[in-house]
Amino acid sequence: METSTSRVFWKGAISFGLVHIPVALHSATSESGLDFDWLDKRTMDPIGYKRINKKTGKEVEKENIVKGISYDEGHYVVLTEDEIKAALPKSTQTIEIESFVSAAEIPLAFFERPYYLAPIGKGDKVYALLREALVKSQRVGIARVVIQTKQHLAALMPDGPALVLILLRWASEIRSIDELNLPSSATKSAKLTTPELSMATQLIEDMSAPWKPERFKDEFAVEVMALVKKKAKAGQTEFVSQPEVEPGNTRTADIIDLTALLQRSLRGGTTKSSTAGKTRSTGSHGAKQTSKSKAASRRRSA
Repeated sequence: METSTSRVFWKGAISFGLVHIPVALHSATSESGLDFDWLDKRTMDPIGYKRINKKTGKEVEKENIVKGISYDEGHYVVLTEDEIKAALPKSTQTIEIESFVSAAEIPLAFFERPYYLAPIGKGDKVYALLREALVKSQRVGIARVVIQTKQHLAALMPDGPALVLILLRWASEIRSIDELNLPSSATKSAKLTTPELSMATQLIEDMSAPWKPERFKDEFAVEVMALVKKKAKAGQTEFVSQPEVEPGNTRTADIIDLTALLQRSLRGGTTKSSTAGKTRSTGSHGAKQTSKSKAASRRRSA
């Protein structure tokens, strides 16, 4: 069931084999850091960004701005908006699982951002089945997903009653540790003695405690917000009139519940390719692309 505590910003389906599980994507995190806005001290108007020519220092009109990729030192390849749009991945509204691996095999540096997945429509049973199968097999699904015109690599893993989709970094984004001067992972090569290792292990045991994330606070944010509340209570506030922002339009996808395909798959029925072809040809049952325009105020941190 969809939760009312977080905004749904993507609807689609988990796909593996012949099975599609309709799901809604919810953010698993919220920004808690301080966000300082720039204001004009004379008028208390918000300060935004300007398009400035870095060489002349003059503002450039939007129609005179093109996008370029640095190809060589001092040389850029300019791409048109149509060329960029043509290269964007096509949104399929599907979390396409390509393989299953052990979570321990994925280096920590690959993990980027978590999202909760909640079943929608008639997907509860198959959602629970996939979750329990992942727990029993001690595997996670490696998938591709397109969110807001950007393709991501992702890991689908169980976390208690939920399935969590964690966006992963691409291998090309991970720097090799070979260039770092790190001590050997072998005890003898690192010249560690048995007493030293024993004392270090004992210290870790003495400092061990159950994981309670609420114990850890952003002390800087706490102190600043306490100051903000104190000044607000004393009436030391300024009114800032924000410019109106046009709300974006959201379209969601119609997702077919293919629970019956699981049974056919287990009986060795229709292959994935032929079934997928039939699914795509069902007209109103085909997944529709979702487009979102997100309006946000531009902010700078002090």
